[in-house]
Amino acid sequence: MNRINLLPKSIFELIAAGEVVERPASVIKELVENSIDSGANKITVEIQNGGIRYMRVTDNGCGIYKDDIERAFTSHATSKISSADDLEKIFTLGFRGEALASISAVSRVELLTKTEDDFSGSRYEISAGESSAVEDAGCPDGTTIIVRDLFYNTPARMKFLKKDVSEGNLVSGIIEKIAVSHPDISFKFIRDGKQVLFTPGNNDLLTACEAVFGKDFTKDLIEVNSVINSIKVSGYVSHPFSSRATRSMQNFFVNGRYIRNKTIYAALEEAYKGSIMVGKHPYCVLFLELPFDTVDVNVHPAKTEVRFSDEKRIFDSVYYAVKNVIDSDVKRPEFKVEKINPITLHKDYREKSDEQLKIYQQIIEETAKSDKVEIKSPREDISVSDDIPNLVNLNDYKQIKTEEPIKQEISIKTEKDNDDFKVIGEAFNTYILVEQGEKILLIDKHAAHERMLYEQLKSNSSLEGTQLLMNPVNVTLSKEEYTAVTENLSLLKEVGFVAEDFGSGSVIVRECPVDLSVEEVKDFLNEIAGYLLKNKKDLVTEKQDWVLHNIACRAAVKGGNITSEYERNKFVEKLLSMPEIRYCPHGRPVVIEITKYSLEKQFGRIQ
Repeated sequence: MNRINLLPKSIFELIAAGEVVERPASVIKELVENSIDSGANKITVEIQNGGIRYMRVTDNGCGIYKDDIERAFTSHATSKISSADDLEKIFTLGFRGEALASISAVSRVELLTKTEDDFSGSRYEISAGESSAVEDAGCPDGTTIIVRDLFYNTPARMKFLKKDVSEGNLVSGIIEKIAVSHPDISFKFIRDGKQVLFTPGNNDLLTACEAVFGKDFTKDLIEVNSVINSIKVSGYVSHPFSSRATRSMQNFFVNGRYIRNKTIYAALEEAYKGSIMVGKHPYCVLFLELPFDTVDVNVHPAKTEVRFSDEKRIFDSVYYAVKNVIDSDVKRPEFKVEKINPITLHKDYREKSDEQLKIYQQIIEETAKSDKVEIKSPREDISVSDDIPNLVNLNDYKQIKTEEPIKQEISIKTEKDNDDFKVIGEAFNTYILVEQGEKILLIDKHAAHERMLYEQLKSNSSLEGTQLLMNPVNVTLSKEEYTAVTENLSLLKEVGFVAEDFGSGSVIVRECPVDLSVEEVKDFLNEIAGYLLKNKKDLVTEKQDWVLHNIACRAAVKGGNITSEYERNKFVEKLLSMPEIRYCPHGRPVVIEITKYSLEKQFGRIQ
C-alpha cells in the first residue's frame, strides 16, 4: 500500500479548479456573479475564440481594496461568509471562496480594480498560482478581470472542450440567463469583436426578456404574480396556444439565482395539463422568492441545483400560481390572414415603352374582368386574390411574387360569447360552422364534447351517474396489473367504475359511467390497469385525471359522425355558455375564430 502524502499546493489547486472550472462558460458565470454581488449596475463581458483564448469581465461595482487583492486569489477566501450560520441564509450568488483561486490555477489572469476610497487603481497578475506584486494602475471604479489561455497548463482538460463556436454558445446561454434574472443591471456581451447582446438595465423584466430572447418569445406571455404558502412566484409564462417542442426555454430563478429543479419543472408542466397540445411544452421566466434558510444552494459546485426543505410546498406554489393565470384567461385562438399574394409584372414588361405599357395595361383590364383586381399604375404591383393566376394569362409578361406569403397567426379576442349565434353548417362531419356577430367560429365537435364531458366528470365524479351492468364484466389481468387495479378500487369508484376483486388475477366490473359504451368496459379496464402499473408513483390526482380524460375521449361524439341540425344547435348553445372551455383534455383548441375583417382583407374588400 502506498504511503499517504500531503498534496502540494499546485496539485490540490488543480483538483479544486476541476470542481468549479469546467469550461469558459463556468468561468464567466463565476466572474459575472461576483460582479453582481459587488453592486454593479453595468457589466460588460467579452470573449474571443469561445472564451478559450480570451475572456474579460468589466463592472462598475465596489472594487477590491488593494490589501485584499492577493487574499482574493487564495482558496477559501470570501467576503460573503464569516460563520457557519451564514451557510443557512446565503443570499449572494458567489460565496464559496473558490472561484478566483480555481480560475487562476488553470489560466493566466490579469486584474484591474479600484474602490471609491482609493486614489488610484491596482493591477495584479497571476498564472497557475504564480503571482506578481500588486502595482498601481489608472482605472475607473470597479473591477476588470481578464482570463487568457484557459487550461494552458492542463492539456488533458483542453481535450474535453468543444469547438470555439459551441463554447461561445454556452457562454452566451449563461449571460442570457443572468441578464434576464437581473433586469436592473445593464449587460453588454461582445463576441469576437461584435456586440451580440445589450440590455438597458431599466428594471423592466419584459424589456430584458425581449432583448435576450426576442419578440417572438415575449409576444404571447401572461404575467404571473402571486404569493402562496409565503412563497412569491412572479414573472411570465406562455399562453397555452403558444408552445414549444422542448423545455429548453423554461427559465426558473430562486432568490435571483438560475436553477434546475425537477419539482419546479413538474409543477409547471402539471399546471398546463389539459390546456396545451400533448407533446408540446410551455416556456417561461419565473422567479421564486422564499426564505433563504429553506433552500440549500450548496448542493453542487456550480450552484445551479438546489434542494428545498419542503418540496411539496414549492410544487403547490408554482402549480397554483401558473394554473390560476391560465384558467383566468378565457381568450380563444383566432385564424387570421395577414397578406394576400400579389402578382408582379415581369421585368421585361417594365422595360417596355410607355405606349406598350398602356397596351399591356389594357390587356390586363380586359382579360381579368374581376372586381378582385386593382390596377394602380402601369409600373406598380397588382394586388389580387389567389385565383387570379387562373383568370389572367399574360404569358411572359407576368410572374407570381410571394415576398409576403399568406400568414396564419394565432391572436386573441376578448369579447364575451353572449351574442346570438347561427349555425350555418358543418364541414367534413367534424367542424361545426357558427356565425356570431363579426366572426365565424369553427368548432371541433369531438374536442369540444370531450372537454365538456371531462369538466362534467370532474364536478360530478361521473358523466350522468353510473349504469348498473345487467351482465357484470369479468376482466382477467396479469399479476402486476391485478395488484395495481385492486390497490386503486377506490379511485375507480370515484370516476364511475364499481369493481370488485374477483380473485385469481381477475376483477369484476358491476357499474360503469353511464355514457361509456358497455362494449368498451373490458378494453378500458385493461388500459387503466396498464396505466396504473406504469405510473404507480403518480399522485392520486394525476391518475384520476388520466382516467377522466380517457373516459371523456371515449364517450365524446367522434369526428366524422353525422349530427342533426337540432343536435348541432343544442351543442353550440351549451358550448358557448361555457367560456372556460377552450382546449380539449389533450390540449387541442376546441374553437377557432375567423373575423369578418380578416375575410374582407383576404378578398380585397379592404386594404
